[in-house]
Amino acid sequence: MRKFILLIQFSFALLSVQAAIVDTVWIESKAMKKSFRCVVIQPSQSTPQKGPYPVTYLLHGYGGWYANWIIRVPALKEYADQYQMMLVCPEGNNDWYLNSPEIDSLQWETYIAAEIPAYIDRHYPTKADRTGRAITGLSMGGHGGLYLGLKHINTFGACGSMSGGVDLRFRKSSWSLLRLLGDTIKHAQRWIDYSVTGLVEKINPAISSIIIDCGTEDFFFGINEKLHQQLANRGIPHEYITRPGKHDWNYWTNAVAFQLLFFNLYFTKPATP
Repeated sequence: MRKFILLIQFSFALLSVQAAIVDTVWIESKAMKKSFRCVVIQPSQSTPQKGPYPVTYLLHGYGGWYANWIIRVPALKEYADQYQMMLVCPEGNNDWYLNSPEIDSLQWETYIAAEIPAYIDRHYPTKADRTGRAITGLSMGGHGGLYLGLKHINTFGACGSMSGGVDLRFRKSSWSLLRLLGDTIKHAQRWIDYSVTGLVEKINPAISSIIIDCGTEDFFFGINEKLHQQLANRGIPHEYITRPGKHDWNYWTNAVAFQLLFFNLYFTKPATP
């Protein structure tokens, strides 16, 4: 019996050694003069590869926080090992990952698209160019994933969205948007320019690898369908996934598996001559 117990204890110890490494770090924003916490998931040290690793940035939704992803989807640790990929989950407050034109102290675009990747590349063995970086997220973070990924093509080579609020005009009086963007009539063009649906009218076709996923019972489904048609009409290649599902963690737990597979295929594709 004692040998059996020791064997079980050894097995659990072995599993813990092989599990991905999860850190919580503080990353300073010089633009906002403040530091925020961030979860960093690295492949296990027992796996063959020691880097450089590609990195996927996972953004949380409105009402979420930096630890949302790893708490709700602990399988992220297995995905990090399986794909030999780092996962970085930053804080975004409820500020839509924008540099607010109304509030100078809110510079989340600069923080997520410039300051955090610079920190991660300095402190971890990363593949430190656009071919080694992807960004995605859920809901508010889905908008952030596409908005930042398509706007900062020299930083991110691939981007995605899960149940994303991709048109900020969808419900202007909700989710702190008026505070961030200002009056909807006086600054009507601003509401277009800061939305993914406005941005895609300006981007260069085929510049990024794009994946979009939204459930058919999601309240954001209609604006995701519109975005899909916009991209198709402009001849911009993208992966578009829909299936039954609502705006909840049951859907996002499945969606992130597809997104990480998509990014892994991007990271491991042969270099173009």
